[in-house]
Amino acid sequence: MAYIENPKTKGSGIICCIPQSGRCPNNCADCFFQLGRSYLEPLEDNLPNMPSPEDVGTRVVRINDGNDSSVNRELVMRETQQYPMRFYNTSDPVAIGQFDAPVVLTVNPGSMTDTAFVRLVPPIPPNLMFVRVRTNTWNLAVVRDAVKYYSAREVPIVLTFMAYFDTPIRAGHESDYVYRKRTLNSYWAITTLAWQRVIRQYEYNKWVYSCGKIEGELGTTACRHCGNCLREYFATIERMRK
Repeated sequence: MAYIENPKTKGSGIICCIPQSGRCPNNCADCFFQLGRSYLEPLEDNLPNMPSPEDVGTRVVRINDGNDSSVNRELVMRETQQYPMRFYNTSDPVAIGQFDAPVVLTVNPGSMTDTAFVRLVPPIPPNLMFVRVRTNTWNLAVVRDAVKYYSAREVPIVLTFMAYFDTPIRAGHESDYVYRKRTLNSYWAITTLAWQRVIRQYEYNKWVYSCGKIEGELGTTACRHCGNCLREYFATIERMRK
């Protein structure tokens, strides 16, 4: 099966892989991977999607740009040993320290997005690369609490601004979103002005970053303009040496 590169990470120093077959059982709402809008459709024909070591070269491998690394964890870890520089993505807070490389944890996945977030109990595993907080303009109380909790524990936080295809924009927030193309598909996505309003609240918090250098219609979702994952991957590797 020929490897298919994620157009979002192209040119960024990161290359993606998915070791599992089929759709993710987590079934999160508005997940591009779940709902027929993935660059890997039809999933039945294109999974697993695993680059060869030659494809990887000197790049860092992002494991599970679709699906979740805690789904069939043993298979995921076994199949990715061929990649010396790798990190895992998961929304399952259990046993993060049992992964053998850095881990990105989504702390408010699925139905939790607008209501709550997972609080990891210290000690924080040294291989926790950063926490990812799903962000929109109506869940900012959840975002603030998550930032406060993880900043106090010196954990990097990346705010991922949600885009919506099936879910309607919350009443009163329509002006904060515009229908536009992001990489391959069009969604209701945050405007640059609304993004600035959110991210400026954390302008002087050294632990908080935006997924994407500039979000909104004046920015881009391409990973090559961001750099968060590369910076925190190597910072985590250094921390794990201790």
